[in-house]
Amino acid sequence: MQSQMTTLENGLRIISSSRPETETVSVGIWVKTGSAYEEMNVNGISHFLEHMAFKGTKTRSALEISEAIEDVGGFLNAYTSREFTAFYAKMLKNDLELAIDVLTDIVQNSTFPENEVSKEREVVVQEIKQTIDTPDDIIFDYFQETAFPGQAIGRTILGPAEKVRSFTRDTINNYLQSNYAAENTIICAVGNLKHDDFVNMVKQRMSGFRSKTDFKIGQQLYQGGVYAEKRDIEQAHVILGFKGFDYASDKYYPGMLFSTMFGGGMSSRLFQEIREKRGLVYSVYSFTNSHTQSGLFGIYAGTTPDELRELMPVVVGEINKARNEKVAAKELQRSKTQLKASLLMSLESSSSTSEVLARQMLLFNRVLPVEEMIDMIEKVTLDDIQDTAQTIFAAKPTYALLGSLGSYMGYDEVCRLLEA
Repeated sequence: MQSQMTTLENGLRIISSSRPETETVSVGIWVKTGSAYEEMNVNGISHFLEHMAFKGTKTRSALEISEAIEDVGGFLNAYTSREFTAFYAKMLKNDLELAIDVLTDIVQNSTFPENEVSKEREVVVQEIKQTIDTPDDIIFDYFQETAFPGQAIGRTILGPAEKVRSFTRDTINNYLQSNYAAENTIICAVGNLKHDDFVNMVKQRMSGFRSKTDFKIGQQLYQGGVYAEKRDIEQAHVILGFKGFDYASDKYYPGMLFSTMFGGGMSSRLFQEIREKRGLVYSVYSFTNSHTQSGLFGIYAGTTPDELRELMPVVVGEINKARNEKVAAKELQRSKTQLKASLLMSLESSSSTSEVLARQMLLFNRVLPVEEMIDMIEKVTLDDIQDTAQTIFAAKPTYALLGSLGSYMGYDEVCRLLEA
């Protein structure tokens, strides 16, 4: 994953990684902003801006934006997360400059027409309603909000419908002016390209991009608690979670390895004990979510109302085993192999690699060599895993339930089991 970087006078960082053996190039603009950087009264504006960026610029209509990319067989898309917003494309190698022209155009020159704002508000409201109607999706929003109550990091990425319906052209422009600038933006390309040519293409279009952002980052203070909502559906969805680790934590890699071992696949402890041995669930897994200041470790399961009461004692039993007993060397080695394979496989994709490079630069102000990441994984010991498990499960839990709940174990009861 060899890369080159050039910084323009305004602070914009341009990164590339050349793969001359390929016929394509993946390119994108990553901005370090998202729902975690929003004031409460504009929750959802990062995602709404991402939608509106495609609705026309000073020189292109919405249709012309799509046609410019698709006429040459390319692909154009975007996403918003809690801490990042990205606009990206994948093209044949000879169409790199076209992709850069379109991407830089929508980020710098979008006009946000009022008639399009009105239409897109309702489109996003439909997206919000669809998410609410998907219980195994929306429960993660409820979990996040319960873990970080009253904080930007705990709010939804889409925002509530009533706030989205209040957004105007001025709302979007104000957020763009305060949160989009060279200092928190990376433009990155991976594929068949020459770095100097790429830099010149970007320099011609983004040298005038504003240098500094003007917003405050909210604190990310994990608190934990309980959320329970009964719905007339067939399943019960549950997440039991704890405070995790931020991107820079020395427990970042041990945390990922522990999650892989604990609930990361069919050979994991949770899958073997809860699904294979007891047949209590169809789906069960653990996960880690890292943020810049904090993080989460969680266990998700989807089960029937009749099995819900039996499920939680088994989950807590596995938690207690993990924090009280050292893992076997074979188990840790399998997790290391899985994590390394996942990392290396993802880097075979130019799109994934461009995202990794951009995010690392935004988070660490440098690109982490693959050898360094592999070394960090290999250095994790059995003691590190047990210490990580003990650290995770010492935190106050976050307990979220949604669906056909029937008889279920309450928050206080779960806490007592965890303390036993």
